[in-house]
Amino acid sequence: MVVAAVDGAAYLPMDGFHLSNAALDRLGLRERKGALDTFDAAGYVTALRRARAEFRQRDVYVPAFDRSLDEPIAAGHVIPAECRLVVTEGNYLGMPTGEWAPVRGLLDRLYYVDCPAPLRRDRLVARHRRGGRDPGAALAWVEEVDEPNARLIATTREFCDGVVENDEMV
Repeated sequence: MVVAAVDGAAYLPMDGFHLSNAALDRLGLRERKGALDTFDAAGYVTALRRARAEFRQRDVYVPAFDRSLDEPIAAGHVIPAECRLVVTEGNYLGMPTGEWAPVRGLLDRLYYVDCPAPLRRDRLVARHRRGGRDPGAALAWVEEVDEPNARLIATTREFCDGVVENDEMV
């Protein structure tokens, strides 16, 4: 990951803004976890604005996502006052409409990471298997949830500053 490779960089992941499983259950969205409307977009925008406003002034705490718990964790990451670069990543950062639209204006640069569909699917199935799903359930999740998300995300490519080919990255 770029953050680990750059001295003085901090991380603000969109994944930390997944709605909790309890909230997803209440909203009837748990079977679509990872879709556009299963994140706290307003919370992410607020955190990004705060990280920009308080950059190099004070520590800013942001949530992380714990895959072993399948839940967001409050204050899981810190953007220390002494950091020189904040790296954020997530699927919906280039969305031009809705709650995600303000994000693009808050980023100095936005890159679309392009991954060949077969490789993306293989990686997603493997991730779901590591998370405890059996092979059939993992494949079904990828086909029913992840691939529709990928098609939506692909529409944001034109709003990005550049494209990173991800046919070898882990």
